Amino acid sequence: MLTTVATYSFPYEAQIARAHLDAEGIPAFVADEHTINMQWLYSNAMGGVRLQVPSVYVEQARAILAEDLSDAVESEQGSDTLVCPVCGSNQVESYQKGKRWAFLVFLGLDFPLFPVTNTVKCKECGHIGKHE
Repeated sequence: MLTTVATYSFPYEAQIARAHLDAEGIPAFVADEHTINMQWLYSNAMGGVRLQVPSVYVEQARAILAEDLSDAVESEQGSDTLVCPVCGSNQVESYQKGKRWAFLVFLGLDFPLFPVTNTVKCKECGHIGKHE
């Protein structure tokens, strides 16, 4: 019997987690991947893409998925720290400008007319701008 150990909004996230579990010797399966690929708007309504493992591996799989490997990746590959040009804070995150308008126009006309641009947003001062 398979048990769901994690859910994801996008199929690629579930596939990365499945590959991680497979590398650790845990058989894992992705459920609802193709449905979400065809109708991505249903992702939250269906509970997302489910990552499932056999019942005997549930605790081990959850422990592996809960590991934070960000420090190891950062030390191996380095990091590109973003700094806000206005306040100098390093609390900067990726932000998609125009996404809300593009979605609303898409709902009304069934065609996205507004381009979405990738920018950065400062969590401290709220400045939105291009990555420098």
